[in-house]
Amino acid sequence: MICIPYFSPNKKLKSWIPLEKIDENAIQQINDLSLIPDIFKWIAIMPDVHPGFGMPIGGVLALSENIIPNAVGVDIGCGVVSIKTNLSVDIVKPVLKDLLTEIMEKIPLGHNWRKKPLVSSIFDETIVDKTIQRELKNAQKQLGTLGGGNHFIEIQHDEEGAIYVTLHTGSRNLGNKVASAYHKLAKRYCKRNNIYVPLGLAYFPYKSTEGSNYLKAMDFCIRFASENRQKIADIVLNVMDGHFNSLEEIERVETIHNYAKLENHFDKLVMVHRKGAVEAKGKVIIPGSMGTATYICEGLENPDAFCSCSHGAGRVMGRNEAKKKLGYEDVMKDLNERNVMVVSPGKKSIVEEARQVYKNIEEVMDYQKDLVRPIVKLTPLGVVKG
Repeated sequence: MICIPYFSPNKKLKSWIPLEKIDENAIQQINDLSLIPDIFKWIAIMPDVHPGFGMPIGGVLALSENIIPNAVGVDIGCGVVSIKTNLSVDIVKPVLKDLLTEIMEKIPLGHNWRKKPLVSSIFDETIVDKTIQRELKNAQKQLGTLGGGNHFIEIQHDEEGAIYVTLHTGSRNLGNKVASAYHKLAKRYCKRNNIYVPLGLAYFPYKSTEGSNYLKAMDFCIRFASENRQKIADIVLNVMDGHFNSLEEIERVETIHNYAKLENHFDKLVMVHRKGAVEAKGKVIIPGSMGTATYICEGLENPDAFCSCSHGAGRVMGRNEAKKKLGYEDVMKDLNERNVMVVSPGKKSIVEEARQVYKNIEEVMDYQKDLVRPIVKLTPLGVVKG
């Protein structure tokens, strides 16, 4: 582990990546974050850190009294599911293209929604939050949809040749709307109380009316995001079962990021924000970039990191920069050389999510040896991108 003490005005930072490897915009956001008055202990920076809005992605923040909507993020409850099956590489590879194509046809991608909503008990709850009430009909049609950006469905194999299905997606537009609404309320709270906060870091006490309502809305978004992943996973397994009627699910693991919750650290109850970071307890999934490895690990519950680890590889290049520097043909050639098949309704996301746009997952894993212990290394065979 590389743990570097970094001092900003009266605040300490612990980073699991050398400071010189952190984007200068992320460093500025860390400096801004250090001005929040009730930071507990220090800001923990994971090795996948890169700029976000307000708080950098790959950051862990514990506050004594407050909660910051943008230290949770806009895709509330985003996460990863990985499923081990009884299938093997040799029987999946011959029909891989058919599998990926059928998956792409059955799961709406990008901005597409379902024409008819999937049935789910999550919508039987009484929802009092006005933003969620307004978005509920839309959310019902977004359940079981992947979205775009860095969201993916992958068919992978471990070092023994066992087939896994791994997917990454979140709360779709619902989480975005909730995050935006409560960030506005946080700005009003700070203005009303003459509190100066850096751009994007408005907050309110988590015990306040605003804070209490936000936590309830956030909780619903987290459960919606998990339900979304489970629905997608079930559809993918159903597609695979149509080709291999002997399919069995051996194990299903889920890891979430972009949330905040009360936890006990150093004998104090604090509000821990994990933005692009995950709780390193039990089994955790750390995906790389398109065409690189995903790791299933054992969380080591390192107290200095508030029992956290990275949520992935982390970007080194923005989407606009990627489009300027990378060509579609070159990205596809790179994937072909790695024996990775990709299907997508368009070329844009393939370029924007190319392997070169992300940090080296092997380096990221090396930096966090005291945060997680790798159990399984998964190599991609095929990818579905929005």
